[in-house]
Amino acid sequence: MADNHFMEEVATLKQVIQEASRIRDYSGEEMEELINQKLSERIDWAKEHDPDLYWYYQNLSFKETNSLRYTITESVEGLGILGKIITDPEITEVMINGYDTIFVEKAGQLMQLDEHFENDEDLTRIVQRFVSSMDRTVDASNPIVDARLEDGSRVHVAFPPVALNGATVTIRRFSKNPMTVEKLLEYKSITPEVADFLQKLVVSKHNIFVCGGTGSGKTTFLNAISNFIPARERVITIEDSAELQIKNIPNLVRMETKKANSKEATEITIRDLIKASLRMRPDRIKDIYGATAPIIPYFRSLLQGLYNSCRKASV
Repeated sequence: MADNHFMEEVATLKQVIQEASRIRDYSGEEMEELINQKLSERIDWAKEHDPDLYWYYQNLSFKETNSLRYTITESVEGLGILGKIITDPEITEVMINGYDTIFVEKAGQLMQLDEHFENDEDLTRIVQRFVSSMDRTVDASNPIVDARLEDGSRVHVAFPPVALNGATVTIRRFSKNPMTVEKLLEYKSITPEVADFLQKLVVSKHNIFVCGGTGSGKTTFLNAISNFIPARERVITIEDSAELQIKNIPNLVRMETKKANSKEATEITIRDLIKASLRMRPDRIKDIYGATAPIIPYFRSLLQGLYNSCRKASV
């Protein structure tokens, strides 16, 4: 019941605030005051006309009240429920399967949220706003988009007609504390002998291919063994979507592919970036790619005496 009230109140107050904001433009501070005012008026109305709703408001905790206020603000000005979800530090993955179905991953466990978007139009508007903030566009003519947030989180969006349930969004967030070999040893994911062997391979510049299924830990593993790279070397990373978290290399160049968008028609592919990287005096080139990425530039770079120390591919 409480979850039903939450979504109903967000929708009701959003409509009231949008009607009020049509009269004139509000600054951020004024909008905050308007939301607080309308929320107070709503509680007063419930006290007189709806005992059940008033009981709901009276039993909201401080945290729940702030969550309601934040979601209303995001619904009016920002990303609605999506804005609330992506600011929760405990959520590591977000899966939106249409306006009424949202799953998240917390502590390694998938769970479905009771909260949802108002309708397909609300979800479409919010996702398009979300994608535009990452300099991308998504619509029926361009229904599949890959992007990343400023914190490195990977975003994938699919729109109708390819997504039959409505707009589909998947967000994978990465830990602010990258995986290390020490942690892998602590978790008993590898043995000390394996760690020593991997260190020798990386230091001696052997080529390492990391393959595995989606979510199997390829990037996590690369982040861990990258700590074996000597700090004196110049490293160039090439990725479809920047995910590597290399912390121990001062001479680091990070490169990412670029999709064509509505503003710029130019697309920059992994092939383009590998070609460019060969002119940057790299000691190592680390690239992450999907199944369709070109392999020819890789062999050419080997012939030129360069070392692609680590590569990752999904299978």
